Amino acid sequence: MLLLLLAIPADHCSAQTPLQVDEHALERVPPTVKKRLATRFSLGAFTGRFEETPLGAVRETVGGGTIQHRGDAGDSVYWLCYRRAQHRLWVMSSGEMGGPDHRVTEIVEELTENDTETPADCGIIPEKFAPLVIDGKLHLGMSRAEVVTALGPPSTSETAQMVYSHAGKLAGGFDETAWLILRFREERLVSMRGGKTTTN
Repeated sequence: MLLLLLAIPADHCSAQTPLQVDEHALERVPPTVKKRLATRFSLGAFTGRFEETPLGAVRETVGGGTIQHRGDAGDSVYWLCYRRAQHRLWVMSSGEMGGPDHRVTEIVEELTENDTETPADCGIIPEKFAPLVIDGKLHLGMSRAEVVTALGPPSTSETAQMVYSHAGKLAGGFDETAWLILRFREERLVSMRGGKTTTN
């Protein structure tokens, strides 16, 4: 089941086809995390907030990249794709939940094993926008133990991956759902996917 969740773009996936989380599978993961997740992210000195920062603000700050689009209605997604050395970064906005200004609803970073795993249609992100950090503490390269120390116990865990799931109520009766899907190689964090949606 967790393999379905971790639909992170990889070797044969183009920057033009970022995959989305299987929300139905995610619904089967118990939302055990009490603290809010995926509220903010940073790229170097730039700080953004999930469901608040538009893709256009990320593109303007980084100084490049093309907002791409796929699908329609509930399956619609907009995204920016970047690469730096062996790092691959996707900043995404759900066409439905991100609104007309395409606010960031999900962000993915992975460390590939070599530079040939992502095609050249991802823009180059300057070194000064590294590292990507989610919620002020989560970044690639952390050990599994460091992740658990920073975030607490995961909602589900397997040998190569962990999922953190949160569901809570916000002011005004809004429901917030957030998740972190983390993949490890040799006990080091090599891919992370964080996302958040708010509904009424």
